[in-house]
Amino acid sequence: MTLQELRYLVAVARERHFGRAAEKCFVSQPSLSVAIKHLEEELDVAVFERTRNEVVVTEVGQQIVAQAARVLEEAAKVKQMAAAGKDQLAGALRFGVIHTIAPYILPDLVAALRVRARQMPLDIEENQTDHLDRMLIEGAIDVALLALPFEAPGVETTPVYDEDFEIIVPAKHPWARRKQVSADELEQENLLLLSMGHCLRDQVLAACNRFARPNDTTRQGNSLETLRSMVASGMGITVVPATAMTGRYAIPLVKRIPFADPIPRRRVVLATRRGFYRPRAISLLAEVIRALPLPITPVAA
Repeated sequence: MTLQELRYLVAVARERHFGRAAEKCFVSQPSLSVAIKHLEEELDVAVFERTRNEVVVTEVGQQIVAQAARVLEEAAKVKQMAAAGKDQLAGALRFGVIHTIAPYILPDLVAALRVRARQMPLDIEENQTDHLDRMLIEGAIDVALLALPFEAPGVETTPVYDEDFEIIVPAKHPWARRKQVSADELEQENLLLLSMGHCLRDQVLAACNRFARPNDTTRQGNSLETLRSMVASGMGITVVPATAMTGRYAIPLVKRIPFADPIPRRRVVLATRRGFYRPRAISLLAEVIRALPLPITPVAA
């Protein structure tokens, strides 16, 4: 069984005609027919039923053709990996990113990469840290942009930037005219939190010790945008990363307030499997992110 025979197999299944399949594969029909017959004999099963007007894929043949297509797809990836080894900025980079970063950084990041690495599109997976952790270890993604603390076996991290947290309150809240607010003062308020599983929730709780054990009535949201809307409607206040408060996300119904020193912040890193074969791609990705026009403080590796 060869890859070429599998290509012929898939082509015949797709075209339902030996002649057209041969044309698509740039081979003579007799050569293709012999290859298919040889494969069926090796498998000891009929993949196709031949009639005068068409070719029908047998029931077991459908499974074989589907598997052959997957094998060909995986074989193609070997060539892609080899090409990437020669030019590490060529070929898609499977990029994981957490929910509290993705919407605020991706528009600028994608635009910048189109300039710096046009042949390296991002295949994006947005998810929570624990899911990205598993996908990274299993090889389903190449790199993940997430916030510390993070540690996983066989994974190394590259620091990218630090980001301050800010408070947002309803526009008519008593604090709306304040220049800054200390973390201790948040215990007076109804603090809205992300639901369990979001690392930002844990980081906010670490900064605001009073809320280390939220009660059952604490309001929660599944995204920062949901929390922002809840604040706008007067349900309480919340804490967000500075990138979530850039101009494109500003709304008149909420007011942003900086924290007083010490300012809570998070460190964002790129996580990759140790020995990942495209280190130049990761270095460029970190460089591009650090240079984005966002309210972040770049951190050198």
